[in-house]
Amino acid sequence: MGKAGRETVSDTDDLGKSRCGIMFILSSPSGAGKSTLSRKLLESDSTIRLSVSTTTRTKRPGEVEGAHYHFVERKEFARMTAAGEMLEHASIFGNLYGTPRIPVEATLEAGRDVLFDVDWQGAQQLCSAALGRIVKIFILPPSLDELERRLRRRAEDSAEVIARRMAGARDEVSHWAEYDYVLVNDDLDRCFSEVKTIIAAERLRSVRRRRLFDRVNALLREFENHTK
Repeated sequence: MGKAGRETVSDTDDLGKSRCGIMFILSSPSGAGKSTLSRKLLESDSTIRLSVSTTTRTKRPGEVEGAHYHFVERKEFARMTAAGEMLEHASIFGNLYGTPRIPVEATLEAGRDVLFDVDWQGAQQLCSAALGRIVKIFILPPSLDELERRLRRRAEDSAEVIARRMAGARDEVSHWAEYDYVLVNDDLDRCFSEVKTIIAAERLRSVRRRRLFDRVNALLREFENHTK
């Protein structure tokens, strides 16, 4: 592979020198598919890392500490928040969720992307954290009936929790205009393809490519020397 190939975004050995890391935010009402899309994206793209949230909720069957969430007591969550160790935090259906600051900042500095599976409150707080480099994608369900069917099909929550999630869905959807991209998840494969297209395009934006300025200047100097 030639020199140009070594400088592409896909080269993980030189990624930190090639471009800036990006914060990709996926938001949606519960059941609209953001967690499934996040999982598929992480499986298909080794250059993106999931931001593992800290939560006070009880661990569900099959969940692994440090992989799905960092599970802590409310007292520890409050300490972390007061100490400024969270980029964002929110109360969702009686449980606390937050994004630890240090691992996110380290990943971005290394030139790698970070994926966030958060609600609109988390998205707003991440934007106000003044890190920049944020791309926000909102996922809509095809219909209210389909959203409820998906929640019931998951069989993870009680009827009471499902009712609360459905009640909160309208509030979540009402924030759609705050996002850079809005997709309808009526076909999972197509929606996933659209998410990947967005990510590929955002990575190629000139403001994110660290070496582009030097390369353009070098090319301009070649033109100058050629015309002498």
